[in-house]
Amino acid sequence: MTSRSDVIQQIMNKVSKNDLVISTTGMISREVFNHNDRNENFYMIGSMGLASSFALGIAKSNPGKKVIILDGDGSFLMNLGSSTCIGYYNPKNIIHIVLDNFSYESTGIQPSISKQIDLCNIAKSSGYKKVLELVEFDIGNINFELNELSFYRVLVGIDKDENISRVEHAPETITMNFKGSLIN
Repeated sequence: MTSRSDVIQQIMNKVSKNDLVISTTGMISREVFNHNDRNENFYMIGSMGLASSFALGIAKSNPGKKVIILDGDGSFLMNLGSSTCIGYYNPKNIIHIVLDNFSYESTGIQPSISKQIDLCNIAKSSGYKKVLELVEFDIGNINFELNELSFYRVLVGIDKDENISRVEHAPETITMNFKGSLIN
């Protein structure tokens, strides 16, 4: 299985300057921060499960910008109601990527239930238009140019890098930097 950190690095290398990235709390935000910290990233520090809810509002109010959600399996499962709302509103500018390592890695690698749940079927039945599961990751399988509500479940391994630094910006700084990237 591909390393989550490698997948995040490839995604962050592919995003354009105008793309907005919303990353869930924990290791995913830490890795996004360490691979490509930029004002167009919003790190959901301490708000597990809410990256997709926040991203829906951002996508609806910024239809000219691509909004990429980097979610974990645990945070996606924690807020399933958000996926149904995203599907209902059908924002064509959302790419929702769930990095699934079958665990709550940031809190001690407790197992999640994602092995027993069909996350892609949840996305399809919620109204996502393009749904794809990637067992072996290839960045070419994620279409950043598609103007259609998209969902990708990427199976990743557990990364044991305990030395990766935390997001070093204060929440106020993250918010202020990100607001400057939005449409006024």
